[in-house]
Amino acid sequence: MTTAAFGQASQAPEAQISNRPPEAEVGARGQQMPRNITYSPWQKICFKDSLAKVVCRTTTNGTWDTGQTAVRVDLIEREGDQATRLQIFLPVGLYLQAGVKMTIDDGPAVYFPYSWCLTTICVAENLIEPHRLNEIEAGQKLTLQVVNSNLVTLQTTISLSTFAAGHKGAAVKTLELPASDE
Repeated sequence: MTTAAFGQASQAPEAQISNRPPEAEVGARGQQMPRNITYSPWQKICFKDSLAKVVCRTTTNGTWDTGQTAVRVDLIEREGDQATRLQIFLPVGLYLQAGVKMTIDDGPAVYFPYSWCLTTICVAENLIEPHRLNEIEAGQKLTLQVVNSNLVTLQTTISLSTFAAGHKGAAVKTLELPASDE
């Protein structure tokens, strides 16, 4: 069989190359790169409840040029709790059974199952072992892979250059949660 029979592209004339989508949208076979996403720097936001327990989130938010949230990643730590949880917020319309694969630099993939969905967002989450948190703090990039409803893999890469400073530093905000009326 010829190369074209396997669906691989052969050398295209110059006129056809200019009609291809921008390189940012072209990934490996079976993958599609999402449209441009702009990520906020990692920052820590803490919440203090009526019992003076503190929950901190080290977070980054990725938005499309329309201002809509494309992805949000939160590392959640509760005062007095040894468990650290990572939550990944993504838009609805993805293939939920596939979950989310996360890699740090070129390390092994970690699987995050979807936990719940609302009208406009789904959340994948899992506990993070201490050695994985160390890898995130020392890493350069965090890559997320999801599968859309057409069973095409989408991938985005988030810089970790400001993660360690945001995570280890003081909270940029500490919000006091009101006491419940029970």
